[in-house]
Amino acid sequence: MPVVRLVFFFGLLMTQSSETRGMLLGLVGVLIFSLTLPMTRIVVAELPPLLNGLGRALAAALPAALLLAWRAEKRPTLPQLKSLAVVALGVIVAYPVFSALAMQSLPASHGAVVNGLQPLLVAIYAAWLSKERPSPGFWVCAVAGSALVVAFALQAGDGALHGGDVWMLAAVGLGALGYAEGARLARQMGGWQVICWALVVSAPVLMVPVASLSWSHHAAHPEPVALKTWLAFAYVALFSQLIGFFAWYAGLAQGGIARVGQVQLLQIFFTLAFSALFFGEEVASYAWLYALGVIITVVLGKRAAVRSLRPQPR
Repeated sequence: MPVVRLVFFFGLLMTQSSETRGMLLGLVGVLIFSLTLPMTRIVVAELPPLLNGLGRALAAALPAALLLAWRAEKRPTLPQLKSLAVVALGVIVAYPVFSALAMQSLPASHGAVVNGLQPLLVAIYAAWLSKERPSPGFWVCAVAGSALVVAFALQAGDGALHGGDVWMLAAVGLGALGYAEGARLARQMGGWQVICWALVVSAPVLMVPVASLSWSHHAAHPEPVALKTWLAFAYVALFSQLIGFFAWYAGLAQGGIARVGQVQLLQIFFTLAFSALFFGEEVASYAWLYALGVIITVVLGKRAAVRSLRPQPR
């Protein structure tokens, strides 16, 4: 039964070491994020990319505010608010908007390949922001995994990048910064609190542009939006923008930002599988050979040493 399996999973999760628990939580977050690009591609077929990118954050802000109020969470301090602004820039504004712009011209599977560069950037930001010091062996695995992803992107794209790749690269670069800063902050506040506060703090800023975009789009396209578009929008708002970060930030904080971030290398292959299974996109057979190579780099990277110059969270 699904409920029994869920209870068993969380029971197993609690018995693991902090590092293993972080890897498992990170994997849950990656599975949720794997459907983001396919769902975004559905949404931008009818709604403007800016409306999708900013609107989903505004929609997620309401349940986030209710959860914070229900739990009577302590308000962030001024330094924490500054960190939340960085989180909001990366994962609430830049990644949703830029990836939505990319999905106008790229297949979801191709965007997922470019997204595979994010774990390496997360590790670099972790070394900068959180004073993590991965060993040379870890960097070899991280670079090798990213190189496999880039090689796959070039082979899938006939040796060239596409125009939408520029938007995806911008999304990945700033999104990785939001991941790393959010994980650093999660050691102080908790994983789900970080994304909830980031959504609530940014909501007043998002209201005006979202309302303006909604009005102008309705004036230009008065016909109703298809049900599947609203369902896809609901997914990216509730799961991609909110629930997925509960597991993701907690995993990064518990297992180490650089190490757990490498789990995201697997996201491309989950996205490929979902794109083929649910959306009929064709996936080349050689993709799974690349997937195997990436899995090997993640496993080896998990075994490599990563020192932290800051105290670990309780």
